[in-house]
Amino acid sequence: MSETPTLAARRSPFGGTRAALAQPNAAGQIGVRLQADMLGSVTQVSTWTSGMPALVQALTAWLGLPPPATTGSTLATDYGLLLRSGPEEFLLIAESVLDNAGLVRRQVAGELGAVTDLSHARCRIRVSGEKTCDTLSKLFPIDLREPAFAVGQARLTGHHHVPALLHRRARDDFDLYVFTTYAQDQWQVLRDAALQYGVSVEV
Repeated sequence: MSETPTLAARRSPFGGTRAALAQPNAAGQIGVRLQADMLGSVTQVSTWTSGMPALVQALTAWLGLPPPATTGSTLATDYGLLLRSGPEEFLLIAESVLDNAGLVRRQVAGELGAVTDLSHARCRIRVSGEKTCDTLSKLFPIDLREPAFAVGQARLTGHHHVPALLHRRARDDFDLYVFTTYAQDQWQVLRDAALQYGVSVEV
């Protein structure tokens, strides 16, 4: 008799991190705060160019609102943050552990697109504080000025050939979505970049 399959337990890649809770700079200041954690649910929804109209229609019927229309734009929904991560791709990111992949599959038939659960493969590093942009500018080759990168927008970027998705929550508050495989290295590089300004960490 077969057993009902269960989801494998997810382990945070930051679990082994050992760092001081606060390392002020020479002036005794903390200019950057880092917080790292796993996400409850990350679901990727993708299609092909000709499939976008039908996918948008299906998502609109489900959410009650049209999904983000341009790459980098976002929409807050009852199921989490819906982010247009590419011309034919969306990410649905939720704080709590939800079976969003299962929910979306019931709305998006196979002929409309592909639904992939990435909850095990993505995690988040939150970067905030008045020296956030100075720190991020050391690593990511993008324009962080607000006219070019508005609050609520997201940008696919990376450093040292490792991709990352950067979401601006406020003027000096960003969420960095990274592959769990490289999360520990990304965390250490960010921490090192922030030391000049004083950094506090929470893992």
